[in-house]
Amino acid sequence: MLSQVMLGILLTLFILLTISGNVLVCLAVCASRRLRCLTNCFIVSLAVTDLLLGLLVLPFSALLQLNDEWPLGPAFCNFYISMDVMLCTASILTLLAISVDRYLAVTMPLRYASLVLPWRVAVAMASVWTISVAVSFLPIQMGWNTVNGTVQNQGPWAPERKCRFELNRPYVLTDSLLTFYLPLVAMCWTYLRILRIARTQAKRIISARPTCITSYKSRNNPSTSTTVVSSVTAVALREHKATVTLAAVIGAFVVCWLPYFILFTVLGLKEHPDPSTVPEYPIVMWLGYANSALNPILYGAINRDFRSAYTHLLRCRCPTYSGWMSRQPSPTVTTGKAVKGLKCAARDQLTEVTLLCGHTPSTCRAGQTEQNLMLQEMNSRTATATIQFANGTAVTDVNGNERSC
Repeated sequence: MLSQVMLGILLTLFILLTISGNVLVCLAVCASRRLRCLTNCFIVSLAVTDLLLGLLVLPFSALLQLNDEWPLGPAFCNFYISMDVMLCTASILTLLAISVDRYLAVTMPLRYASLVLPWRVAVAMASVWTISVAVSFLPIQMGWNTVNGTVQNQGPWAPERKCRFELNRPYVLTDSLLTFYLPLVAMCWTYLRILRIARTQAKRIISARPTCITSYKSRNNPSTSTTVVSSVTAVALREHKATVTLAAVIGAFVVCWLPYFILFTVLGLKEHPDPSTVPEYPIVMWLGYANSALNPILYGAINRDFRSAYTHLLRCRCPTYSGWMSRQPSPTVTTGKAVKGLKCAARDQLTEVTLLCGHTPSTCRAGQTEQNLMLQEMNSRTATATIQFANGTAVTDVNGNERSC
């Protein structure tokens, strides 16, 4: 009894964490104008999917985990299993859509604004939900997932007060390939390509901007000066942070879902009559659910604007970003706070441009395009290279003037 009580408390806390985290993502985008970006439509779609999973699926999964009998009847059991399959599939495919969106933003910066249009984003999200319904409600309600072709949990031969998810070979192979293995390969390929481009850009920045120290004198007090260090180390740190972030994204997805789909495939090929009776099945199932609790952290908190919005919402204040961009100092007037802001922007720029968009709606896609244009100018050895960061602007003159190395 004590172990059941402890398990119930842990599952309840897990469900509350999943719900609250994804609600926080939705509120952050609604409350902050800086987060109302076309790219963030995928983030909101992912948060809504995981939120529905926490509200409509996880409580009944916890009920099955704590109680061997199903008290809600066979019809609702099939509905619950269909919702489970549909929402988990939609969550995985939305992660795939995010990776494709980021891949296009990095590899095709000049064409990104013309490729990723609102109607195409809507079509992509509609396709995600269509595929999710096609592999969940349709086969389960039609009996295509069972060995004998009948609807599971219904009929005189079905065990009473049980909720079983029956599997056959064609359904398991189709579902696992379409909703996990192929998206996993695609995500790994896109993020590896993004990582390679990030490293290439870092090397270009290093070759074009060796270590230098620049002193700025204040107009109000010429006797004082502020020193800004623009070094190879900062570029290396940005590149390292992007590597770690991408590894966390892929690692969390693989760790959460790969064990479940391996067991799901094995049991389906054996046509196991009741996978829930296998001791490992509940463990890997809840491990897959854990990805929905991690998504608000991985796809929200890695972005500085999301973190700021989270902080304001948790403090019960409306997120505001008033005036930071307008107060950006000129190169000749640099305060300690502005220098800190430039350093923070330099540290976070590579990760945020690579993974998420955190600009105002009018500059959301333009910021990424401009940065890649500047990197291309560096690569072609033009006279002047301008590198724009997410929340600050640093201008480097490479013509041998006073500010160059």
